[in-house]
Amino acid sequence: MFDVAVFGSLFLTLFVIMDPPGITPIFLGLTSGRPAKVQKKMAFQAVCVAFGVIAVFGILGHQILDYLHVSVPALMIAGGLLLLLIALDLLTGKSDEPTQTKDVNVALVPLGMPLLAGPGAIVSVILAVQDADSIGTQISVWAAIVAMHVVLWLVMRYSLLIIRVIKDGGVVLVTRLAGMMLSAIAVQQIINGVTQVINGG
Repeated sequence: MFDVAVFGSLFLTLFVIMDPPGITPIFLGLTSGRPAKVQKKMAFQAVCVAFGVIAVFGILGHQILDYLHVSVPALMIAGGLLLLLIALDLLTGKSDEPTQTKDVNVALVPLGMPLLAGPGAIVSVILAVQDADSIGTQISVWAAIVAMHVVLWLVMRYSLLIIRVIKDGGVVLVTRLAGMMLSAIAVQQIINGVTQVINGG
């Protein structure tokens, strides 16, 4: 039935990659100057866009890989390298924050994608869905995806309150810790991919 270990593992991975505490200042910067009601609406729109993109790749990920003739180990290694680059950005604080534009709905681009539904999250979901070999495991995977997006929505919706509580220093600290955890996940994913290539060869 429901696999708590699978749920917890994917939820933690997505939490580190999608980085709800780190997205808070970016969300505030992109939506600054807008009424609170509009900010809340944009938070919901961004989460809906991110979930839609993640769901499409989660459902059609296997077909996409087959069409591109890409093996799962190759995807694991590429995804691991990509996650490692993201982790280094988090650790060094060099991630670029997009500037605000008034003529574009920033909830869709760049907030919904690629900031939330980025390559790292997409790769992780594709692999998790592929590894789910039972109905219970599948339910656990999709429950983790839904739970993560609920967390993202809550964090952005109440971002003004959260930023007052944890301050800028707290955001930086959480972001650095997330980068360290993500780097470990990335290295392990690369090791797993290389191991599968060696065993398969």
